[in-house]
Amino acid sequence: MSSRLDRLRQKMAEVELDGLLVSSPVEDTFGNVGANRRYLSGFTGSVGYLLITQEAAFIAVDFRYHEQAQREAPGFTLFPTSSPLPDWFASLMGEAQLAGKRLGFQAGDITFATYQAIAKAVKDMPATQRPKLLAVPPLVEQLRAIKDADELAAIQRAVDLGDEAFVAIAQRIEPGWTEAQAAWEIEKYMREHGGEGVSFEILVAAGPWAAMPHARPRDEKIRKGEPIIIDMGVRLGGYCSDLSRTLFLGQPDEQFDKIYDIVLTAQLTAEALIGRDMTGEQAHLLAHNVIAETGYGENFGHGLGHGVGLQVHETPRLARASKDVLADGMVFTIEPGIYVSGWGGVRIEDMVVLEDGRARALTKAPKLGVAAGVQRSGS
Repeated sequence: MSSRLDRLRQKMAEVELDGLLVSSPVEDTFGNVGANRRYLSGFTGSVGYLLITQEAAFIAVDFRYHEQAQREAPGFTLFPTSSPLPDWFASLMGEAQLAGKRLGFQAGDITFATYQAIAKAVKDMPATQRPKLLAVPPLVEQLRAIKDADELAAIQRAVDLGDEAFVAIAQRIEPGWTEAQAAWEIEKYMREHGGEGVSFEILVAAGPWAAMPHARPRDEKIRKGEPIIIDMGVRLGGYCSDLSRTLFLGQPDEQFDKIYDIVLTAQLTAEALIGRDMTGEQAHLLAHNVIAETGYGENFGHGLGHGVGLQVHETPRLARASKDVLADGMVFTIEPGIYVSGWGGVRIEDMVVLEDGRARALTKAPKLGVAAGVQRSGS
């Protein structure tokens, strides 16, 4: 964690910041919103604040987390809290020696109510002891966008388990299963094979329901002769995976073959051509233009992809108007899709890492091969 703090302090110096307050906008009950705090300290508790200065690092937690913070964040000085923030905030500022200095916070780290509490605490301090409260760019997210070797290894383990779970269930799914049953079987496999949980609610959408990119699984039976989108992810070692595949039970019809081929071509084209120093918009257009040339441009309405790490959606963003610049070490998805109201949809998604200027696929789950196996089981 010390190297991460060193890099953060460099960024803080660039924006002339003496201290940075890091938290989460809400209680991190499910382990998916406290990523900045965990990334910098290793602390996995649901609530708490980090305060980073150029000389020190504090972790402010209540009694429930004193021992956990000392175990998980040994490089941080424990600052015990036992009352509302305004009652202890001034004391923390004093220990950090931030009187009259620039204290930053990231807008995504706190709610407006928390900001109001911090602002009141600062206002109530003697004028000579007040820090200067400043909203700053997402400094921690910028660091998190570039994965180190340990993070890449953790992500690959999560991806591998997700691939394995998909193959195991895709080979069993058959007409008569409900979407909810298929989703549960995937989650059950993940957990039985070491997964900590899912990255997000597993999506299984069959037939016309698959025309909605974020459709939730229903207790509706899957029928022969319709496309099925499966969007799934596993959380392992704190890191996430994200995978989408589209299956067809029975013999695919002409429309499915046509749309699937377009989406697969767009996906493989983007994987082959995405490169370092592209913007997220330029990367998105590599796939979108392939789909648009076939007349389905209006049926691909979401972004091409997003970063994945401690959270399943993080920097960079690959979409129209995204100015995020792709760099080596970034991990992100490539997931074009076509959605036709009344018929269904096709989405194919891999996770990749940018290395030596090019995308290398982390995902290994079969595409057409598994679909062929499912055709036999559903025929």
